[in-house]
Amino acid sequence: MATVTVGKDSVSVEAECYEDGKDLGKEAAAKCALKKSSDTISVPQGETLRIGVDPEIADEGWSLWLNGQQVTDPFKKTYYAFEGVDLFTAQQGQEAPKTIYISVVQQNKAGSEIFGVWNFKLENADA
Repeated sequence: MATVTVGKDSVSVEAECYEDGKDLGKEAAAKCALKKSSDTISVPQGETLRIGVDPEIADEGWSLWLNGQQVTDPFKKTYYAFEGVDLFTAQQGQEAPKTIYISVVQQNKAGSEIFGVWNFKLENADA
């Protein structure tokens, strides 16, 4: 189980992909992280994004992926707060995205073994 909290709102999900502690492989994990979740939470600009994971996930390590790409080194904590998150910044010549998909990915420190993927949909509260 993994949980995303923004302000007073939370959403928890079961694993999208998990093979009883067996390595999924990087390619399969990337495909799994691109599966669009219907579990949605609204995120205002500059709000703190909090992620909580079960101790079993934290024991191995987990990282945050955005739209199928790893964006953090693995954490070994059951909880991490990304303060003042600015995920919906407009890129040069483009509008700010209305939706971003994030994944909590259980993996070893080297990223050579991936054990599970939990997907969430973030909606831009300011769009």
